[in-house]
Amino acid sequence: MTGKTYNGGEGLLNSLGKFAATLTAVVQTRLELLSADLDEDREHWLSLLTLVLTALFCLSVGVLLTTILLVVVFWDTQRILVLGILAGLFLSGGVAAWLFALHKIKTKPRIFAASLLELSKDRQQLASRL
Repeated sequence: MTGKTYNGGEGLLNSLGKFAATLTAVVQTRLELLSADLDEDREHWLSLLTLVLTALFCLSVGVLLTTILLVVVFWDTQRILVLGILAGLFLSGGVAAWLFALHKIKTKPRIFAASLLELSKDRQQLASRL
């Protein structure tokens, strides 16, 4: 009889060990997912920042040179009209770019969406077993 009690205790300890190993594996997987999400998000923002700064520099130089060219070409006839039209175009382009940037920020997917989905699945599986 004492042998059966000992085997029962061994089975419980074995079960607890397997549970701890499974729990550790689940936590490790989730932490790896979170790390991947953070790396992906960081790379996204760095590439976006690089592209935006490059585009701003190139567009600024191009706009400045185009404005100077047009003002010089129309200096004697319509310089005020040309400056007014160009100012309106630049301001409307700036406002459009600002609105598009706000739209991109608002529609960006959540940072831990995949990890939260996996944790939700884990919780549902655990709840269905209980």
